[in-house]
Amino acid sequence: MNETAATMDLPRWALRGLFLIALVFAVREARPLLAPLMVAVMLTFALAPAVRWLRRRGVPASIGALLLVMALLLGTVSLASSLARPAASWWEAAPTTVSQLLEQLDKLRSAIPGLSPPRPAARPGRTVPAAQTAPDPLKERLASEGVALTGLVLARGFHFVLAAAATIILTYFLLASEHWLLSRAVEALPRRRPRALLLGGVRAAQRDIGRYLAAVGIINTVVGILMGVVLWMLGLPNPTLWGALTALLCFIPYIGPMALMLMLLLAGITSFDSGPEMFGPMLAFTLIHAVESNLISPVIVGRRLSLSALSVFLSVLFWGWLWGIVGALIAVPILIGLRSLCRRRHGLRRLRLFLEGDHHPPPPSLRALLRVPPKVRSKGRLGA
Repeated sequence: MNETAATMDLPRWALRGLFLIALVFAVREARPLLAPLMVAVMLTFALAPAVRWLRRRGVPASIGALLLVMALLLGTVSLASSLARPAASWWEAAPTTVSQLLEQLDKLRSAIPGLSPPRPAARPGRTVPAAQTAPDPLKERLASEGVALTGLVLARGFHFVLAAAATIILTYFLLASEHWLLSRAVEALPRRRPRALLLGGVRAAQRDIGRYLAAVGIINTVVGILMGVVLWMLGLPNPTLWGALTALLCFIPYIGPMALMLMLLLAGITSFDSGPEMFGPMLAFTLIHAVESNLISPVIVGRRLSLSALSVFLSVLFWGWLWGIVGALIAVPILIGLRSLCRRRHGLRRLRLFLEGDHHPPPPSLRALLRVPPKVRSKGRLGA
């Protein structure tokens, strides 16, 4: 009887698994549509308290949303215009930078056995002209990839402008109608308890996501300014651009700082000749990031907003795989919203333990978990 029931339940679980896999790939393919919507929802969660504050003081929601969106847009445009000149100079110097990088790579490859550039096969008594030297497959690959990268950057830039415009428009409409949408969603639930859970969960998610974005934004801004000053003192070109890139990439936990370390290492190799100067930018960021992540962020962010390191890393990997940089940027806010849901759903409390695994009492030992509880032991004796 039990085996028959298990056999009947197997296709149901298989269908659920197939549906979940199909849903993941559908979400991945729907990135042009869903990514601006998710970013707009995250911005709405962060800015909705400000709209409610303005509404309590007599400012209509539509006007308050417009003021906030215009302020956000003005700040973004001002930052982009201040970085336009360093970015343009960096783009003009890109061919020279690539050639310098290739020269430095040739030096490093010549010092490593098995990776040195190919040399021409010269016969005894003859010299081989420079035009007949064997081609370097690494340089040819970098050259072809550089041409493809230029076309990719132009195409991505056009799509980014469209996605940014859609995100701004969606953010305005969601902010202007946030109270109406939430009222209709609560009104659709027939019972009082689900209404309270929905309203409390949304408000808690808005509060936690807003606090997280505000705290991390302030920290990353300070880190970016400090990094720009340090790189200016070290003599690295375009320190303002590197400071802004530092503030942006630090929003992506783990992966962003590691990518920035690699980029600073390449920038140091192309900009300096001696060994200590080459590694100076990367070591400076490593030191600043270590102090920020271990001393400053735990104090400012606080235990209430902190998450398990494993859950954050897995969330960044998953959403980064789905939607690229946009997914990696919103991975932690999505995780904060999921934690708010787990706090109010009894069936998801075990998942909350994994999301906040570092801040609960330590679990018992495995030997203690394998012991038979006294109540179960006494029941077994009575049944015998």
